[in-house]
Amino acid sequence: MASTPAALLLICIDETDTWGDSRIPLYEAIVEKLFERGIDGATVHTGIMGYGASRRLHRKRLFGVTDDRPVTILAVDTEARLRGVLAAIRPMVREGLVFLSPGEIIP
Repeated sequence: MASTPAALLLICIDETDTWGDSRIPLYEAIVEKLFERGIDGATVHTGIMGYGASRRLHRKRLFGVTDDRPVTILAVDTEARLRGVLAAIRPMVREGLVFLSPGEIIP
């Protein structure tokens, strides 16, 4: 079986980031946008620990309580379709990282 060309969109944000007047979690708003645009698949992961350009460590605190755990959103589709949705997604990510990488789906 041959592999299928694809791409991976990786978005890194904080769990406390929100979107719009309704203040829904940003990760939820992004996944809903990906779903509306017909992107093949997306998954949200919360991190135990991480840091970014701010050089501020985000980590679980005592008893697992934290207010800003790192969150990653992974989306997979063709590069063209992911690039097409970037115009809608990029303005939503005020702080964070948006990364697009080519790849292949292995059957």
